[in-house]
Amino acid sequence: MRRHAMVIRLRPEHRETYLRLHAAVWPAVEETLRQANMRNFTIFLHDDLLFGYYEYVGDDHAADQARIAADPQTQEWWKLTEPCQESLAPEGSDDWWVPLPEVWHLADKG
Repeated sequence: MRRHAMVIRLRPEHRETYLRLHAAVWPAVEETLRQANMRNFTIFLHDDLLFGYYEYVGDDHAADQARIAADPQTQEWWKLTEPCQESLAPEGSDDWWVPLPEVWHLADKG
């Protein structure tokens, strides 16, 4: 099993839009993730940080990731929610989500 935990920033001015879209579109995306061997997929907000966690239980991660990327409902989800989000990844990175251990301190109001 591969565990993934990642985070991006939700733009505060788009928070309500994101929550509305999440309620409307996410269930279809979640079904696609289950079909692609993702388990325990969770997204939650902490202030303006959007955390994602999932466990991959399949045998071919690249093929399952391609399956998710090709899914029209997932593409629609991303198109609708992308303007609501801001990547924390370094500029020039091909990544969108940043691994959780790299940014966990952002949630610490300490």
